[in-house]
Amino acid sequence: MALTRNALGRPAFVAGVLAVGAVLAVALLAGLAIGDGSGGGDSALETEATIQDNVSEDAYVEPAPEEGDLFFEERAGDDSWVSYVNPRDEYRDPNLGQGSGQICVTLLNEAGQPIVGESVPNTTATIPTGESLEWHSDADPFVVEFPLTDNYVRPLDSDQFGTNPDLPQGDGYMDSHCLEWHGLPEDETVEYGEVELEGEHADDIEVVGYIQQAHQAWETDVHPIGDAESYEATEGGWTYETEGSHGQTVVVLQLNGDVADQQSHGETDDDGLADGVGGWVGLGAIAALVALAGVAFSRYR
Repeated sequence: MALTRNALGRPAFVAGVLAVGAVLAVALLAGLAIGDGSGGGDSALETEATIQDNVSEDAYVEPAPEEGDLFFEERAGDDSWVSYVNPRDEYRDPNLGQGSGQICVTLLNEAGQPIVGESVPNTTATIPTGESLEWHSDADPFVVEFPLTDNYVRPLDSDQFGTNPDLPQGDGYMDSHCLEWHGLPEDETVEYGEVELEGEHADDIEVVGYIQQAHQAWETDVHPIGDAESYEATEGGWTYETEGSHGQTVVVLQLNGDVADQQSHGETDDDGLADGVGGWVGLGAIAALVALAGVAFSRYR
């Protein structure tokens, strides 16, 4: 039977139009939610994806060499330390004592993960070294060029941070690029200056600070960011002691987010377009609902 004005009263017709419009609006908005990923999903995966999206460079994962590997060097008999082969390791000639040590550079992304500087090419970190190290071919000064993968046989040669119950030091993953030496007298003073950043992306890197441990084997259970100190706090070096003839300093650098911000802004432009389209579609659904209601009311004025 055909519907007539008498068969379908004004309130019922208007209500029907409004209901149809509401369904259309909800369907459109739900489709947008699904399309932009806000309709649910694995929050852990989304969080991980967000972390990766918000860094200028992904973490560089390099397992530490194990015994028998080419770059595994030595492990203390009492498990107090472990050493890996470092191409920048030299012995003083003539050997003047048992003094040994390292100066290292760790570069982190915005999430605090070790990286090799692929995102900051043609940039250098230079650490002036004192007269005590001028005999070393890679000292006076110690220069680190990024990306490490383009400039060195071993981009990362030391596991300076983290812990692993199966290792005397470190967490089993390389995180630093180091200069090593042996053979200094045990009353020698090792000095170094503040790190100098130069090159194409120097402004994209900030100096977090310095972590210095003198007169002991390196304790890796320290946080590269939380435990970093100012250069003044380290006094720019240390003097060897007979019973403590080892010492190390790690200069901690971190991307300051400028590159990531630029990438994020670029993504925001795209997302903004999508958000804009989504916003207009959402408004369109509401406008359609209002229009339908207007038609209904105008028909029965």
